[in-house]
Amino acid sequence: MDQLRDRLTGLRRAVLRRRRPLAALCVAGAAAAALHVAAPPEPPSVEVLVAAHDVPAGAVLADDDLELRDVPSDVAPRGALTEAVGRTLASPLRTGEPLTDVRLVGPALVDAAVGTVATPVRLSDAAQVALLAPGDRVDLLATDPEAGTTEVLVARVGVLAVPPVHADDAGALTGRLVVLGVPTDAVAEVTAAGVTAFVTYAWSNR
Repeated sequence: MDQLRDRLTGLRRAVLRRRRPLAALCVAGAAAAALHVAAPPEPPSVEVLVAAHDVPAGAVLADDDLELRDVPSDVAPRGALTEAVGRTLASPLRTGEPLTDVRLVGPALVDAAVGTVATPVRLSDAAQVALLAPGDRVDLLATDPEAGTTEVLVARVGVLAVPPVHADDAGALTGRLVVLGVPTDAVAEVTAAGVTAFVTYAWSNR
């Protein structure tokens, strides 16, 4: 009994000697708990695809070109995608840049250009197409080989995408395809010229 009393007395004295450090520790713990309770909750996030490395325009996207990343939902870009493998990139992407619908070859390319339609046009000279890049503005020309005349089909159309050439592309057609933002009322004329005339372009300076 005396031993127990001596131990309790020793413990009490040890606590009293360390009361200030213990009090400070309790205060720090209470402050940390208060800060945790007062801290705002994490903002909601969404998954978006970003470029895993620099990807050039015209690339057909593969698994290793993209990665999913969580971003706050209030800063996620409009039209952000979560699936895009197999799609063709219309303009280049930098590492870590989110992928949106307007970066892919497809109808969304002309969302910002009211009154235009994304139209594949086969230019007669493949070497000319190699000089184009998304964002260029060109005047589309049609030459009648028999009459020897040339007319402007449509002026200042935007180049939306320059799809790559694949070795296994089938078909006997010459030239090369390019995707242009053609005004709605000119689509029929441009399409017809693709099979009846020699279609080329000139960079527009208007």
